[in-house]
Order: sequence, then C-alpha cells, then structure tokens
Amino acid sequence: MSLKHAILVLLETEPGSGYDLLKRFREHMGYFWNASHQQIYQQLKWMHEAGWLEASTEPQQGKPDRKVYELTPQGHEALLAWLAETSKPEKINDSLLVRLYGGHLRDTENIRAEMAHHRTLYEQNRAALLSIEQHYLALPKAEQQRYRFPYLTLRRGILSVEAWLDWADEVDAFLNHP
Repeated sequence: MSLKHAILVLLETEPGSGYDLLKRFREHMGYFWNASHQQIYQQLKWMHEAGWLEASTEPQQGKPDRKVYELTPQGHEALLAWLAETSKPEKINDSLLVRLYGGHLRDTENIRAEMAHHRTLYEQNRAALLSIEQHYLALPKAEQQRYRFPYLTLRRGILSVEAWLDWADEVDAFLNHP
C-alpha cells in the first residue's frame, strides 16, 4: 500500500487540510499504517501537482491560512483503479525479531527486559484498540453499518496485537525454562 492511497481514502469521505488528515490518519489508520506529518504533506503536494486533488484556501483568525484538499474526478478514478487491484501480502521488518534470532549472543535478562518493554507497549495498544471497538459497538446499528469496513481493519489490528501478546507468552515460557 502506498501512503497516497490511504490519503485518497480519507479524502473520499471528507475534504481536509494536511493537519486534519494527519489527525484522521492517526485516529483511523494508525493501528495498521504509520506516516509522519512530513510524509503526508509531501504526498499532498505530489497528488495536487498530479491533478488528483484540488486545494482551496480558508482564512483563519490569528493563524496562517489553511489549505484544504479535496479529491478531483481524476483522483477519484486513481483511487478506484488502485482499489480494484489485488494486494500483495505485506512483509515485515522487525528489529526485535532479529535481536531475538541472535539471542544466543545476548544476556537473557536483557532479552527479558526488552520483551517486557514491548509487552507494555502492545498492552497499551490493545487497550486503545479495544476502546475504539467499544465506541463502535455502542453506535446505533445504522451508524455501525456505515463504519463496518473500517471496523474490519480494527478487528485485524486487535487480533494482531493479541497474537503478538500470545507469542510473547511463549517467549517468556521459553526464557524461564531453557
């Protein structure tokens, strides 16, 4: 997946400024895709120059004017073409797994400490995702229907975090019984 397509999906539902998109990106896609402020602005510039987006300027009181982006018909067509393609399975690059692979060269306590640190982060992530899920489940049925596809991505995020935590339990058991 490319960042530009994630931005197009967000703009398909509602126009927004770069800041708006960063915020929506983190709230709605942050559990399965990461992007920095700079990356989003670079993509917005590229897509605007390519004719996929149009931009209007909104004055703000006491702040610089804000540029609001909206999909053009060409951008909508590019999004539909991308959505029609088949995705390739994503490959991961995980430095923790490389460190664990080389665990025979490390002190076991160091590995335990690193795993504990990661476990804390994953548990915090799971709590945040479960909170989002509870919010979704509390919506009226008609509203749930509107967000059913984003909910599927949320469920994937939850299951991924829970699978990682299950694996971490296996690592802990292994480290405790060499």
